[in-house]
Amino acid sequence: MLKIGSVKLENRVVAAPLAGITDRAFRTILQSMGCGLVFTEMVSDMGLLYNSNKSRQIAEPGEEEGPVAVQIFGSDPGAMAQAAHMVEKMGADIIDINIGCPTPKIVRNGEGAALMLEPELSRKIIRSVVTAVQVPVTVKMRKGWDDERCNYLQMADIAVSEGVRAITLHPRTRMQFFSGQADWQAIAEVKRHSTVPVIGSGDINKAEDAVRMVAETGCDAVMIGRGALGNPFLIRETIALLEHGQKIQAPSQKEKITLAIRHLELAIHYKGEHIAVREMRKHISWYTKGMPAAARLRDQINHTVTRQEMMKILEGLLV
Repeated sequence: MLKIGSVKLENRVVAAPLAGITDRAFRTILQSMGCGLVFTEMVSDMGLLYNSNKSRQIAEPGEEEGPVAVQIFGSDPGAMAQAAHMVEKMGADIIDINIGCPTPKIVRNGEGAALMLEPELSRKIIRSVVTAVQVPVTVKMRKGWDDERCNYLQMADIAVSEGVRAITLHPRTRMQFFSGQADWQAIAEVKRHSTVPVIGSGDINKAEDAVRMVAETGCDAVMIGRGALGNPFLIRETIALLEHGQKIQAPSQKEKITLAIRHLELAIHYKGEHIAVREMRKHISWYTKGMPAAARLRDQINHTVTRQEMMKILEGLLV
């Protein structure tokens, strides 16, 4: 069992925060697969302070969920502290500071991965958030800004010295975005130098990848992100192999479609039919990837506007 501060995780498999993806419906699916810790989508500190309905919806965990880490981003220490205090009151079990998002509109504001270029500002942000809340604070960072500025060890030292209770490292630079290969040896270096749990992220697409990451880096937990899109079963498979040495069978088409239907119903329950059906188009495309006539299926799915239309397509795949 892994502990992050006072929070106990049932296993070493963690689901990544993914913007536009890890909403309450998807988190529920991941938790049904046994996921040890789920993250919200990243949420803006200023969105919370201005009481944006969208930001509150992103940040607020469901009462039945747990444990949930709420990831916040911003560049002003005071605003980040206030936002952290707000999400703590909403029920966050852990507050995660985003120092890794590579999206241009985020870094243009000096937020996300841009903070890798500002170690002392990052220090002030971390210090202000840790001081503002009682729940554990963690950080998620990248290897650096580019190949010439890989300061992940410096940033990890700052984070630990300011009181974070765990570090997640996605070992690509900001300029790499998600291209190339994740440098797992950077995870190993952070693990050797850190006194808090280290979560490794990057290039886990099958359960065997997670086992290899732990063996090669010594990391305390693995974070699965894009590998779970359309395949939340990867969480279950990884837990079985990593924690119990058991290789379980990959899901059948029927199992995938049944889960996709449940995902759709959860999304409608939380967001209403109009929004949910449109947001689920991408998820259904991922669930059906590799199935016969997948391209035609995607086209059909992308033209659906009602639950009935989407269900008709999905139920047709169960026959």
